[in-house]
Formats: sequence, C-alpha cells, structure tokens
Amino acid sequence: MNLDQETERVILVGVSTSDEDDTWRSLKELKELAETAGAGTVGTLVQNRGQVHPGTYIGKGKIEELKDLLWELDATGIICDDELTPAQMKNLQDELDTKVMDRTLVILDIFAARASTSEGKLQVELAQLKYRQTRLTGYGTAMSRLGGGIGTRGPGEKKLEVDRRLIKSRIARLNRELKDVKRHREVTRELRSRNHVPVAAIVGYTNAGKSTL
Repeated sequence: MNLDQETERVILVGVSTSDEDDTWRSLKELKELAETAGAGTVGTLVQNRGQVHPGTYIGKGKIEELKDLLWELDATGIICDDELTPAQMKNLQDELDTKVMDRTLVILDIFAARASTSEGKLQVELAQLKYRQTRLTGYGTAMSRLGGGIGTRGPGEKKLEVDRRLIKSRIARLNRELKDVKRHREVTRELRSRNHVPVAAIVGYTNAGKSTL
C-alpha cells in the first residue's frame, strides 16, 4: 500500500562491483521501496566498476550520463541503492543539482510514516536523527536541500532545524523516553506474568547486507 504523500519522479542508481552482484534484483526491491514511500521510478542507471567511487558513488562519466537522464526524464531526484557517505551525498547534489537520496533514507521514511506505537515512533525518530547527525558536519546544506517528500517525514518533530546542538539534545531526550517506555513495558509484563495472563510477541528481523523491510 502506497503512502499518501506527494509523488516524486526518481531515477534509481546502482553500482555493480562484481559478476556475483545481483544488482538488478536489488534495484527491483529498491523500486518497490520507492513506490511504498510515494515515489515513481522513471529510470534506472547501473555502473559496473571495481568499487563504488569514494567521492561521488559513481564515476564522472556516469554522472554526466545521469545529468542527461534527469533532464530527459524530467526526474525530481535520484535514489542510490547503497547508503551514501556524507561526502558522496553532498558531492552528488553539487554535481547534479537535484535531490539525492539513498536506500537507508527511503527505509527510514517508510518506517516513520508507518510507526503507530509510542515506542515505535521514538525508535524511528531516533534512527532518523542519528542518520542526519552523521551528515551535519560540513554537509548541512546537502540535508537542507531534501525539500519535501521522502526524507522529510517523521513521527516526531516534523521540521527539526539542522543544528548539531538541537539534534544532540533531542537524541538524549528520546533515549530517556525510550528507557521509560521499556521500563513500563517490563513492569507490565511482570504483572501479567504474576496474574498468568498470556503474552503474544511478533519478532522481526533485518537481513545482513543491504537494509530491507
């Protein structure tokens, strides 16, 4: 089920570093994630190279190709199949002059929109803030250029200023609130156990490698 958000037109970008890489399958999954987050995929670009470019994720030639694709397909942004470093995100945005996202940002956005319990909302907001915090030093402009849509949704404060002190303070507060929620849950579980009330649990997991839902 797609989330009720504005539709973005994105190009998916991946890097295949070996013949064993199942890059196209990974991009198919990324397309599904993008659609769930409210974006429409209008194109795909894959580069075969020994390793991802440390500064721009893809090489200079592919960046030029991507510029042409963005214009031809009237795309509003790109989503990279791997988690970008702060430098990669900033450099790609400077080179392409468009919104740049990665797989992690999309997944966090989906979790943010779907979080329903108080603990779930706290956990998602904490993860979003930690993701943003690592991209603040020297890269505040890159994060501020996300605009609307993917990457800007959250169960907590909708538009937190990109400021290290504010984020650090908010993270500390969220950690305290999470401890309180967990403590309350443990007390409730203990009371249920004493009163012989059955408890059902749903356990989720994340596969190793690229994050997935």
